[in-house]
Amino acid sequence: MSLGRARCCRILPINRVPPRAAGAAGVSRPAGRIPPPRLVGIDVARGLAVLGMFVAHLGEDGPGGRHDPEWFVIADGRSSALFALLAGLSLALTSGRQVLPSGATLIRARIAAFVRAGLLLLIGSFLVALGTPVLVILPAYAVLFALAVPFLALRRRWLVLGGVAAAVISPTVIFALTTPTADGRPSVLADLTGMSDPVRLPMDEFVTGPYPALVFLAYVLLGMAVGRSDLSRVRTHAVLVGAGTALAFIGWGTSYLAQDSLGPDATPLASRLVSAAAHDNSSLEVLGNSGTSLVVIGLCLLLTRPTTRRGRTFANGLAPIAATGAMPLTVYSLQIVAIFLLGNDVVWNPRSNAVLIWFIATVLIGSWSWRLLLGRGPLERLLKAAVDTTLASLAPQSRRRGPHPGD
Repeated sequence: MSLGRARCCRILPINRVPPRAAGAAGVSRPAGRIPPPRLVGIDVARGLAVLGMFVAHLGEDGPGGRHDPEWFVIADGRSSALFALLAGLSLALTSGRQVLPSGATLIRARIAAFVRAGLLLLIGSFLVALGTPVLVILPAYAVLFALAVPFLALRRRWLVLGGVAAAVISPTVIFALTTPTADGRPSVLADLTGMSDPVRLPMDEFVTGPYPALVFLAYVLLGMAVGRSDLSRVRTHAVLVGAGTALAFIGWGTSYLAQDSLGPDATPLASRLVSAAAHDNSSLEVLGNSGTSLVVIGLCLLLTRPTTRRGRTFANGLAPIAATGAMPLTVYSLQIVAIFLLGNDVVWNPRSNAVLIWFIATVLIGSWSWRLLLGRGPLERLLKAAVDTTLASLAPQSRRRGPHPGD
């Protein structure tokens, strides 16, 4: 079993297109205002990330632990990055899209994010308790939602700068603290804690967990910057594809050249800093993963444009994938439960890709049918109900009790 299989697990709350005055969650829109249309391309991108997660978890391994077929390797590491970036994008969409939230709208958007974070933590803790070999990402996502709250009112340029800072500073500091020295001495963190390397602090989702939130924050902030853009414009789609392609080449190309230059005698710290392998969480991996994520999002938006006949045709053809991406929390949670019921061998020792094919077919058919007949997924309904109830309970008393009989 490859390391990527155990690590590649992730999901986000559904991308809700906000029917609200300034796009903020829980804020009633003015009468007569038409809510913006749902971005099918975003659902398709998230659906592709879900399918990538299935490939990473359940795809067959060939000789030497390599994927069979080998191109399945594209799912390792990149799906979690895409989900994290889409999490930030969803935060931007549900807090105003291009309109920055402020005042009461900003307060309500922040409360909504904290409520979602709390529920993600509860659901994630339950899934972790099942003891499957999948490293559940929901607790890390809960932390990411909380970390993103202070950034909800920032403009795109500051979000991009924050993402760059997180991508550069976080891996460098974490690697400096957690990497053993070249002469074999333990890392700084191992010295401080008395633990052996690699240090894994209990309940730590910030630094030593498989999805360190301080690193993954870079994806979330970049996703928020994308969500503050006009995602209905072809120019935006082209920029996403072009910029993403450049970032991917720079990230992985720089890693390849740097590793070749350093050679086998590089120090452990230098080797980690220039690596861009899946789940290494280095700056160069973040750069490359961000690039591929932007390309996927840009292409999905471009292909499903509702203003063209071709776009509508693609949207209809990709409807099962979009339905899967519209209820990812439900799909992800059911996947973990299914693995628990089937047994760990479906992850560690897959004898073929038959289980993977059945998972994908069941999810696509089930999600599409559910969306057509019932709409929002069950866990997505739970999140929405929790947010709406919390915001309603915090509304001013005068608004909740209605007009006075004597008025």
